[in-house]
Amino acid sequence: MTDSVKQVAIAILHQAGQYLLQLRDPIPTIVYPGSWGLFGGHLEEGETPEAAVWRELFEEIRYAPPYLNSFCQDEGFGVIRHVFFGPLTVPLSALSLQEGWDFGLLTPEQIGEGRAYSAIAQQMCPIGSPHLKILLDFLNEGLDKVPSC
Repeated sequence: MTDSVKQVAIAILHQAGQYLLQLRDPIPTIVYPGSWGLFGGHLEEGETPEAAVWRELFEEIRYAPPYLNSFCQDEGFGVIRHVFFGPLTVPLSALSLQEGWDFGLLTPEQIGEGRAYSAIAQQMCPIGSPHLKILLDFLNEGLDKVPSC
């Protein structure tokens, strides 16, 4: 792997058949501004993907799931995405959004459409393309299989 390849760890958090996504800030200089995406972020120097996903979830929403399982590793556009999944065991009101514009539980139908409404943005917002692909793969595979993105 070269230094130009970035690595991130992201989490698919599910609750009652829905999936927690973050609406990214509408800042033109960030990747996928104003788009829905999974919570997570870049690995720090010497950090494992597992440690990174736990750290990022706490930093971004102040949440530590009871467990996370590895789902797959997805590579594209110069980024390696380490994808994990686990349950969201608390109501949204118990989360504290520290990064992003909005967050919410999206249905499989909304994911299939590739967009969802945000009351804060007051508009339909797209799901970022790499995260949409990962979510669709996850929905197609189900929780009981070991897939690859």
